[in-house]
Amino acid sequence: MLIPHLFRTEYRKIVAVLCKRFGFERMEVAEDIASDTFLTAMQTWGIEGIPENPTAWLYRVSSNKAKNYLQRSTTFGQKVIPELAKDIVTGTAELDIDLSPQNINDSQLQMMFAICHPSIAPEAQVGLSLRILCGFGVEEIADAFLTSKDTINKRLFRARERLREEKISIGLPAASELDERLAPVLTTLYLLFNEGYYSISQEKTVRKELCLEAMRLCTMLVENPGTNKPQVNALLALMCFHASRFDARTGKNGEIILYQEQDTGLWNTDLISKGGYFLHCATTGDKISRYHLEAGIAYWNTQRPDTQEKWENILQLYNRLLQIEYSPVAALNRTYAFSKANGKQQAIAEAEKLELIDNHFYFALLGELYTGIDNRKAQQHFQKALSMAQTTADVSAIQKKILEIRGQTGE
Repeated sequence: MLIPHLFRTEYRKIVAVLCKRFGFERMEVAEDIASDTFLTAMQTWGIEGIPENPTAWLYRVSSNKAKNYLQRSTTFGQKVIPELAKDIVTGTAELDIDLSPQNINDSQLQMMFAICHPSIAPEAQVGLSLRILCGFGVEEIADAFLTSKDTINKRLFRARERLREEKISIGLPAASELDERLAPVLTTLYLLFNEGYYSISQEKTVRKELCLEAMRLCTMLVENPGTNKPQVNALLALMCFHASRFDARTGKNGEIILYQEQDTGLWNTDLISKGGYFLHCATTGDKISRYHLEAGIAYWNTQRPDTQEKWENILQLYNRLLQIEYSPVAALNRTYAFSKANGKQQAIAEAEKLELIDNHFYFALLGELYTGIDNRKAQQHFQKALSMAQTTADVSAIQKKILEIRGQTGE
């Protein structure tokens, strides 16, 4: 299990450094060298045993392979295509491959901004981030997006071509451009986290790792003085608060555990504390981002007492969030908070105004609101939600609600 673990943690670092060294023109070469390094490790360690420092071994071998590639390319260029030699290396000193911790960290951070360039489609940004920054295999990415390996390979190919065509450089943007360029980076990390937290993939391990990778990359931004901005801290706080309830959200068989039914003893108090720290760090500055508001909502959702104050605060935060950026999901969640603060009867009127008839969560919410007021209507809405549900987990949760109502009515 050592090599798979090291592949997950070290492949991305090697690729980031080599991509920075070679440029996006030879991104595939960087990935091939990194992959070949791990293949060599499997072959060598199987015969000679695991070295004393496996990570240092991987860095040394990948560095040597990269130097060999540069030397061969330089020799080929000098003898066959002189222009190629100038393009690849301008002196023997530049054959060195810097795999120091500082350069690894800088390369990953710079690669993050390059991959999240505005000219790259959002779905491709997430895919490339998973592949290059997180070391996910194509099959894992396909599982996360519930699509085929062939589709992911094509998506990654088009994204790489775009990086080359646009001649996107690997580096941090200038200070004057930083806030503008930071926005798509945060969006990508937000989508990456959500893909794990709200994913309809049945593979729980992959889902959790998506969240952890998004948190790792966001932490890198926080730890860099140039990118340690309030909105970055707010996003990391949001991730911490959500991740604190990760294990409580699903049952042993993968079924969804609704918020009000979660075992609060499974909530991770360390992550809740970290979320509070980063939310406090986000209070500097004079701008309120969606991440601030969502982090505030997530904070209140980690507070165990189900008080009136809690739901009134959540409701007010949702009101502000919808003013900044409307989304159907936020509108549905806001209506649930409204019901907790003002009662189900008033919330039903609020919910029916939304008319999100193509969203099964809309009918599930109406079913929840009508429960105890008009159980017949509640059951009708849950049945509608059931007919639209797409995942086993959603189907299981809705069926449970229907059975509960039938039990109450004696059916």
